[in-house]
Amino acid sequence: MALCVLSVAKQVSAQQAGTVKSEDPPAIPLQHCTKAGGCQGEQAALVLDANWRWVHNVGGYQNCFTNGKWNQAFCPDPETCRKNCALEGIDAKGYSETYGVQGLPEGVELKYVSPSGNVGSRLYVTDRADAYKTFKLLNREFTLDVDVSKLACGMNGAVYFVEMDPLGGKGKNHNAAGAKYGTGY
Repeated sequence: MALCVLSVAKQVSAQQAGTVKSEDPPAIPLQHCTKAGGCQGEQAALVLDANWRWVHNVGGYQNCFTNGKWNQAFCPDPETCRKNCALEGIDAKGYSETYGVQGLPEGVELKYVSPSGNVGSRLYVTDRADAYKTFKLLNREFTLDVDVSKLACGMNGAVYFVEMDPLGGKGKNHNAAGAKYGTGY
């Protein structure tokens, strides 16, 4: 199962990978612990769900989705949209300033309202490459530390385990973006 962290928006039909910005997701430290071997660090990162990303025409800068509607020039139907539209990458500055996701030495900080005014985020744990992190939890324990002293009154923080294609559907139905761009939920 892949791990979905926190936070519903448009159903994303775009499946191409954007080229305007390189994807640079924040790292998140994980440990795999056993009684015999102690704890070993694992590489992981958090990637923003495709529904939060800029979706634009392939090779250009025109929005494919604006004010709750798909641009009919690029998206007369879902299949054409998957070919004509790209999910854009997010650099470290974008994760922090646009989406309120900031990597920290021992974790990550999520701001409900980002410095640019966006509200909420939905993140997935990846293996730092092109696949979602798979957690095998049968007869195992999962723990997560949260500093609730910094949560505003009435806020809800949640972690969900959901079954997802490890590659985010990459290679299926014209999907060239995959887990690296938060597709497949």
